[in-house]
Amino acid sequence: MCPQEKRKKEKENKRNNILKAARKLFFDRGFKSVTVDNIAAKAGVSKGSIYLYFDSKEEIYAQVLVTDNIEHNKGIRNFADKDAAAAELLMEFCQVYVDYFLHDNELFRILMTFMLQTEQMNLTPEQNAELIKTTNDNIKVISGILQKGIDSGEFSPAIDIRQTQNAIWGLLNGIISLFLFMGNPAKRADRIHTMVKESLDVFIKGLIA
Repeated sequence: MCPQEKRKKEKENKRNNILKAARKLFFDRGFKSVTVDNIAAKAGVSKGSIYLYFDSKEEIYAQVLVTDNIEHNKGIRNFADKDAAAAELLMEFCQVYVDYFLHDNELFRILMTFMLQTEQMNLTPEQNAELIKTTNDNIKVISGILQKGIDSGEFSPAIDIRQTQNAIWGLLNGIISLFLFMGNPAKRADRIHTMVKESLDVFIKGLIA
């Protein structure tokens, strides 16, 4: 490895270490309670080093979601290629989506902050575009499942794929929002999964050809 490549790799590793440290802090304490000083201490770097890679705590927060979106997409991008009926795949995908946020519910808070309070995240246009793209890449998996259902004759060809995709995504986020941060923690997963299944059962009936 040449010196230039080595320096590039070292910078990438340091950036990833900062994100890893920030992710742990955000998920343990929440956004408001974490400072850049906390992140620097956790990552084992100076506060000044943080600003070599990120402009603000808000940017770090957003980049945590970007990084997780990219990683999550690796496991779901070929979902529609699985050997199963579209309705079955749609139900399975939605369960996976719910589990994604149940496992790390601060990710959902980041997503909702971005969707509902974008201006508070102080992102550059480029950062905003990156967050939109990585989020949309995961949402588009639904479109692939819907198209598979249309192609196989399982779903009506009259459905608007984009609108239906967005409606399902909104349904999932709405249900997760209702229960993820309130009520008995021990019952949250069951309540969310049950409501998602019951709601999708109704939704899928409207898609059947």
